[in-house]
Amino acid sequence: MPENYYSLLFVMAGVTYLVRMLPLAVLKRRLENRFVRSLLLYIPYAVLGAMTFPAILYSTQYMAAAAAGLVVAVVLALLEKDLLVVALSACGAVVIAEAAIRYFGRMG
Repeated sequence: MPENYYSLLFVMAGVTYLVRMLPLAVLKRRLENRFVRSLLLYIPYAVLGAMTFPAILYSTQYMAAAAAGLVVAVVLALLEKDLLVVALSACGAVVIAEAAIRYFGRMG
């Protein structure tokens, strides 16, 4: 363990607490600005998308198979299918695409 382990731990805890406590201390009243409220409403979705999208593309051995699963998932989600149907169909598309890539890769 590094000799400054506890000081690093306390600094990290302080920064984490400060980031969570500062908005509560600064914003005493409810936000009235519609733009700021809508911005804060969409931030979690944007962060989740930014973390999920690269994970989708690099989750398989072949990026083309991951893209096939992504396309299937997006199309089914736009058609408002259930989450389980979307997830299972996307997984199935990835399995089929990987099998096709491996099969046609051996032929060539």
